[in-house]
Amino acid sequence: MNTRAPQSPRSPFGRALCAMVTPFTDDGALDLSAAQRLADRLVTEGCEGLVLSGTTGESPTTTDAEKTDLVRAVREAVDGRAAVLAGIGTSDTRHTLSLARQAQQAGTDGLLAVTPYYSRPPQDAVEAHFRALADAVDVPVMLYDIPGRTGTRIEPETMIRLAAHPRIVAVKDCAYDLLGTQKVMAATDLAYYTGCDEYVLALYALGGAGYVSTVANAVPRAFRAIVDAHDAGDTAEAAHRQRLTVPLTEAAMNAGLPGTVTVKALLAALGLPGGGPVRAPLRPAGHEVTDGLLRAYDALISASGTGGTSGPDSPPTPCGSR
Repeated sequence: MNTRAPQSPRSPFGRALCAMVTPFTDDGALDLSAAQRLADRLVTEGCEGLVLSGTTGESPTTTDAEKTDLVRAVREAVDGRAAVLAGIGTSDTRHTLSLARQAQQAGTDGLLAVTPYYSRPPQDAVEAHFRALADAVDVPVMLYDIPGRTGTRIEPETMIRLAAHPRIVAVKDCAYDLLGTQKVMAATDLAYYTGCDEYVLALYALGGAGYVSTVANAVPRAFRAIVDAHDAGDTAEAAHRQRLTVPLTEAAMNAGLPGTVTVKALLAALGLPGGGPVRAPLRPAGHEVTDGLLRAYDALISASGTGGTSGPDSPPTPCGSR
């Protein structure tokens, strides 16, 4: 299928983005070969952009060198078929700028910059941090607003001021504040991508750019089908496709475990690239969680039908007993 939509002001990195997991070998090393196989599968199955080293990519436990190596390997694998964004956000502005420059040198198409975490800086410091980043690079920046993890919101008024910077072009929105999101969208040209899989259609229908999905690691075509149906003018089909993804999203994101843990468990159970170990302090999902993920996956595949760019992911042969 033709996976990458033309870039536009509304969707500068495409519409269908995946927050890609970072594969590791059984002994805990970065597995660049598996990362390339996963990236190739995701793009072939409908992703127009891949976001590396974010929350789902276990960025707190990968080294600076590993992050840079991952950008180079994934760029090689996708070979221009999709945008590649590098997560470079840390709690230290100097460190963030260093990672950003390394990612730019490695050839990233854009940067994902999370709010500085743990220290909980006030809004003027948050704004200064992002301005320093945008001033230091020549590639576009996607701000990552996820206060549930960072402890600090990028407030709508701060977002509106930051939108004036020419290199701050997009937002990955995990704030769970649809009112505040609409306020910023009405006042700026920022491209809003939802980072919450249950909000893909809701934000897109309001004029959002698309999504950065965790669950799409396992079912990229199922999420691509939502925006494709909306763009074709079939809002009822888009709503149907969104609802089909809900049980798997709930199983993956509401299991009391981080999404990277549950998605890697599902990928491993299905024998797909990217499944496998997580790095401590994370621990692998147990059999009960994995079995629930497989049931939800099977139900989604069964209910989705077959064929076409709006069709489901073809179910691979499971690895081992369910």
